[in-house]
Amino acid sequence: MSSIFDCGDEAQLLAGMRHARQAIGRGELIVMPTDTVYGVAADAFSPAAVQRLLDAKGRGRNQPPPVLIGSRETLAALVETIPEPVQRLVDAFWPGGLTIVLPAQPSLVWDLGETEGTVAVRMPEGRVALELLAETGPLAVSSANLTGQAAAISAFDAERMLGDSVAVYLSHGMSRDGIASTIVDATSLVRRGASDEDGRVRILRDGAVTRQQLEEVLGELLEPAPVPDSPAGRQGGDS
Repeated sequence: MSSIFDCGDEAQLLAGMRHARQAIGRGELIVMPTDTVYGVAADAFSPAAVQRLLDAKGRGRNQPPPVLIGSRETLAALVETIPEPVQRLVDAFWPGGLTIVLPAQPSLVWDLGETEGTVAVRMPEGRVALELLAETGPLAVSSANLTGQAAAISAFDAERMLGDSVAVYLSHGMSRDGIASTIVDATSLVRRGASDEDGRVRILRDGAVTRQQLEEVLGELLEPAPVPDSPAGRQGGDS
């Protein structure tokens, strides 16, 4: 049976964090608050746990989850390289609501699904998320909802949809605004080079960080907005 802990109560916070760490260590799922929406999380380096996450959401391997990290420095361990424009994005928006897709570090032994050699990484804001990530290491985290339903903005929303497929629910009130992170694809900066005409950052999903904010940091390295009625790129429902 699942356990729900109110992280606004210090005693429950300590107990909830302990139970969450233990659940992650056993390859089970937890639900955690982030600065965007609630996320369902699993050990990013346990293929069985990641598959359990996808199954709980009713999601296929063609929709791999992003990875949340507890510090900016961890990014270098997960990706092949950090181009200078990406470092600017990290400095400007982390911790916060920006997920960045880059080629994954080839030496890593993990299986997040059909990633085509990439990984989507974010450092969230919030005490609960950051303290948990500091103790567990990188977590595969997707929005805490069934595929096709609205992202959970409370632990109780998540529990209603995910039930006993999740071992531990960490509750910390309602999500601030219920807006998921913005996702940008920066892989062309690595694979083609920023001097190439295709070496631009592309917005895959609009979210917490606006296009205007991204333009202020990237300038012409941000791909222009699509014209009306054209495909807007791959969208997702992750935290």
